Amino acid sequence: MKAIQRFVEVVGRVIANVVVTIINVCKDGVQVCLNTIVPFVVFVAIMTTLINKTGAGNAFANAMLPLAGNVIGLVVIAIVCCIPFLSPLLAPGAVPAAVIGSLIGTQIAAGKIAPAMALPALWAVDGQVGMDTMPLGYSLLGAEAETLENGMPAELFSRFITGPLAVVVAWLFSFGM
Repeated sequence: MKAIQRFVEVVGRVIANVVVTIINVCKDGVQVCLNTIVPFVVFVAIMTTLINKTGAGNAFANAMLPLAGNVIGLVVIAIVCCIPFLSPLLAPGAVPAAVIGSLIGTQIAAGKIAPAMALPALWAVDGQVGMDTMPLGYSLLGAEAETLENGMPAELFSRFITGPLAVVVAWLFSFGM
């Protein structure tokens, strides 16, 4: 009888520890969401609304569309989209990328742009992707302010260099399409 009682006590204690641990992890997760993710989502929503309501995304996309027919133009698009101070503003909601991508897609479907330009065009218009989420990633990792101050510019400039290179690599891989 004492062995059964002891067994029940041990199992109860183990289950209680597991439940308490899970509850504490959930509390920590909710706290991280409230302190980090929710403010970021609000920021993205505000930026997306501003880009949509002002028409800046459409204006930017329509200004870039004439460059979409050749690899040099696509490299120029990638350079513009990856400008370090501009890419964090273009990335929320990816409005310019979506508009340019849709416009290029319709031009490819209409036969005005070669289908081989689809892959380079994707890399050209999406060069800024993720640049708006980098501060969120740093904060989720608990990075210090100094890391954020040095890391963000480094990532923005690396994207400025690798974005156009990705277009050229995609163009090379698109031969024969």
